Amino acid sequence: MAFPYMEAVVGFMILVYLFETYLDLRQHTALKLPTLPRPLLGVISQEKFEKSRAYSLDKSHFHFVHELVTIVMDCAILYFGVLPWFWKRSGEFLVYAGLNAENEILHTLAFLAGVMFWSQITDLPFSLYSTFVIEARHGFNKQTIWLFFRDMIKGIVLAIVIGPPIVAAIIIIVQKGGPYLAIYLWAFMLIVSLVMMTIYPVLIAPLFNKFTPLPEGDLRTKIEVLASSLKFPLKKLFVIDGSTRSSHSNAYMYGFFNNKRIVLYDTLIQQCKNDEEVVAVIAHELGHWKLNHTMFSFIAVQILTLLQFGGYTLVRNSKDLFQSFGFDTQPVLIGLILFQHTVIPLQHLVSFFLNLVSRAFEFQADAFAKKLGYGVPLRAGLIKLQEENLSAMNTDPWYSAYHYSHPPLVERLAAIDEPDKKTD
Repeated sequence: MAFPYMEAVVGFMILVYLFETYLDLRQHTALKLPTLPRPLLGVISQEKFEKSRAYSLDKSHFHFVHELVTIVMDCAILYFGVLPWFWKRSGEFLVYAGLNAENEILHTLAFLAGVMFWSQITDLPFSLYSTFVIEARHGFNKQTIWLFFRDMIKGIVLAIVIGPPIVAAIIIIVQKGGPYLAIYLWAFMLIVSLVMMTIYPVLIAPLFNKFTPLPEGDLRTKIEVLASSLKFPLKKLFVIDGSTRSSHSNAYMYGFFNNKRIVLYDTLIQQCKNDEEVVAVIAHELGHWKLNHTMFSFIAVQILTLLQFGGYTLVRNSKDLFQSFGFDTQPVLIGLILFQHTVIPLQHLVSFFLNLVSRAFEFQADAFAKKLGYGVPLRAGLIKLQEENLSAMNTDPWYSAYHYSHPPLVERLAAIDEPDKKTD
């Protein structure tokens, strides 16, 4: 008797949903607490706490609805055989359009076009509500409806331009890969990721945001001096107009080898009280680079990708797997999709482990910035960013351990303060 892959996948998806809903309920209870955590009393104003609480609860209510709709749709798509039905309809569409439905690349692209259209339609109401109701209600949304749809259209066009060559290459590699298929797939995706990391900040990101050099002045000088002292090969320093879309703030680095760049959101500069707080945030980010966190993450992703492709090669010719989900053929892309569904348990375990590592890295980067003498401004900057972004002040420990890639503010402040206490 064939193994019931589809029933097992749907069953596990429901179990994961129930478990994560339980964690969401725990977090929702924590968000409803009427008082700040003890370490934040006198640190965060009551006004900011009330605003943060209202914002977090609004997002929590929205999350419950979104997740329920998502799990119902996902389970229905698998259980009622929507995927094989849609695969057949996409082939019929090709015949109607006068194209060769036996060409797997064309068939796959037609299938993906339909899936993308369906995803855009089903996700649009949630995106609109999140942006123009919740984010707007709490003062974060700055974009117009025209800008929203313009960004969406740009994203679709980019997917149409970039997606087909990658999909076609993957299909050809799988068809001709032989015993070294996993290595070939991994090498190809490595090249794709490196190319995307190179062209995204130069060609793609500017389609959505304006990048301008950080003006000459104290802030630029301090960042350049800091980068130089750490031998960070800073080539360009940009400010991005994040405020055209949202009041949320951020900063990041990118680039290879001796061609590094730092990008500051204009909202980050506006929200921090002074230059020292901005520089402290950059010191934290440079800590990730100096401590090789970025390299570790990149290598970890490559290892996981190689292992996933290795697993895929073991099951890609399994007729039972395809038939369990209602397919009477074995298309390459469908095989990849089904394999991803079968390894959901492992993906959740890996995600949990990576979050643990990420939180440890955040503590280390904070400690690095403190060692450079930025402990006080970093502490002030973290508090200010927590306030201005209305981030959750009360967090459930189980929820944060499972979901958070960054430690809660209370834990970060305690870690920053700890060395001072030891030396007193």
